[in-house]
Amino acid sequence: MELRELRAFVAVVEESGLSAAARRLHMSQPALSQTISGLERQLGVKLLVRSNTGVRATEAGTALLGEARAVLARHDQALRVMARYVGPGGGALRIGIPLELPAGLLDAALAELAEAHPDTRVQPRHLSTADQLTALRAGELDVGFLRERPVGPEFDALLVVRENLGVLLAAEQAAELAGPDGIALDALVGLRWVGFPRSGSPVWFDELTAVLRGHGLDLGPDAPEGQALIADVKLAGVRDGRAFTLAPSGWQQPLPDQVTWLPLVGHPLVRRTWAVWPADATRRDLGRFIAALDRSVDR
Repeated sequence: MELRELRAFVAVVEESGLSAAARRLHMSQPALSQTISGLERQLGVKLLVRSNTGVRATEAGTALLGEARAVLARHDQALRVMARYVGPGGGALRIGIPLELPAGLLDAALAELAEAHPDTRVQPRHLSTADQLTALRAGELDVGFLRERPVGPEFDALLVVRENLGVLLAAEQAAELAGPDGIALDALVGLRWVGFPRSGSPVWFDELTAVLRGHGLDLGPDAPEGQALIADVKLAGVRDGRAFTLAPSGWQQPLPDQVTWLPLVGHPLVRRTWAVWPADATRRDLGRFIAALDRSVDR
């Protein structure tokens, strides 16, 4: 058995299904299914029972689940212990990056890191807030950039940016609704929100949707699980004039002629991004990166 096989098995049981587990592991569902089938062949037992309502562990699978969790926990703990012995630099600094991180936000900190620790290479991963938290706890990330600040003593955090969100609309719709200072949030009543699934960042989702509902907006059906709210999804969703989506003023994606960005009157929606890292981290290159990031933050 390999660690990747055990991690895949645990994910399937915890998610009660292959599709959700595949999203969590960032792999295709067929590849995950092949991994589980291979593990069953190795062990000579059936580990999972599949049905229309999901997947559950067999008696043998339940026994393996406890052992697999223990093995993975010891592996992850070993990685965390070894990280404390990393010298002044060297190896990979693993950084979690969300969608729409402002351009240039990390430039100064990365430049200082490269000068102070030339042997450290930066390894970025695009992940949602929830996935970054999971990776941080598993020792698979050294620092993440999250849309919500974790509660409790497990992590340290630094607020690195606040962004006033505006609205993307079909150009005709924007012309009808816009005033001299932009668009009032309650003027969007009747339009569908092109949003992200709550599982990607629960605290930020709840904060955002509370404000939208407080202005009388009907948010409609939930976004599909696993949907990444990339630029193409946003633009396609608002072209027909029946929906809106949110984006900061510094959004980097070029806008087609049919879509317009406008500010929201009064700036009712503020998106915050925190740098988050384990409170017990002792890597000097990570410390230098965080200190440089702190200095570069616009207070």
